[in-house]
Amino acid sequence: MKILLAVVLAYVAVVAAFESLLGFFQPVDRSTLVLTTFDPDGSAHERVVARLDTDGRVYVSANHWPRAWYRRALAHPEVQAIIDGRKGNYRVVAVTGAEAERVEREHPHKLWFRVVTGFPPRAFLRLDPR
Repeated sequence: MKILLAVVLAYVAVVAAFESLLGFFQPVDRSTLVLTTFDPDGSAHERVVARLDTDGRVYVSANHWPRAWYRRALAHPEVQAIIDGRKGNYRVVAVTGAEAERVEREHPHKLWFRVVTGFPPRAFLRLDPR
């Protein structure tokens, strides 16, 4: 039992370390965008997120357990994003059903990524230009 507990705790530590480091060192490149979400008081929060292009639309995915940005975007869907070096205003739309399945199918995660992130549920948002 002690060995099993040690293995579980070690796995949780690896996931926490990977998530923390990824959040801190997230690169900004062609496969990412900078999303700015807002609190009710107007405070802005920037987060680098993976950019998913499907059918000429831009999506972002909550791929990790830390997802305060995702909850803020759902609560206050008027956001800003820097895509390809250009800042724009967008409205986020929660994606479900066939649309979510299509985006997931076109942008699957590899098993190693799912393992090191602790198998978080995946949720998608579409960025509709305003």
